[in-house]
Amino acid sequence: METVLAICIGLALSATVGFRIFTPLLITGIFERVDWITLTEGFNWLGSTPALIAFGAATFFEVAVNYIPALGSFMKVIATPIAAIAGVLLTASFIGDMSPFLEWSIAIIGGGGIATASHTAVTAVKGVSEAAFLSPAVAVAEDATATLVPIAIFLIPVLAIVFLLLVPLLIIFFYNKRKQRIA
Repeated sequence: METVLAICIGLALSATVGFRIFTPLLITGIFERVDWITLTEGFNWLGSTPALIAFGAATFFEVAVNYIPALGSFMKVIATPIAAIAGVLLTASFIGDMSPFLEWSIAIIGGGGIATASHTAVTAVKGVSEAAFLSPAVAVAEDATATLVPIAIFLIPVLAIVFLLLVPLLIIFFYNKRKQRIA
């Protein structure tokens, strides 16, 4: 059961990468640094001072850029592959007691896949919000989700399962709304 919950936590954190790429990494690093969570062996560097400084600077830049639509467009180009990598990293950092092949398969396919899917869905919502001049409201919602969900998952790990069930439903909902607007 512990392994299943660890996988769910890693996948749920990977899903939050879709909202803000570096915020979940920063929060994970902070929680690891203060010993509130234990990461898989070899991933303790996420809580190191250089990593926290890098994640903090990247988070600040990412948040600032998303409030400036012209710069946000540039970030969209490079963000999807970075989100996939962050998803793989977060998932792998929680899975430890299994064969490396299985661990990395889950991390790459599951973590990278869910991070890419959630990032793609959020990007679609951003496209609609920019056309409707709602970008600041969407950016605030992204910031809140990327910050509060990882903290809630670390405080109440069962919420990872709930979040994993909600993400596909939200993606389907926004996909259908976008499809209706196009038709």
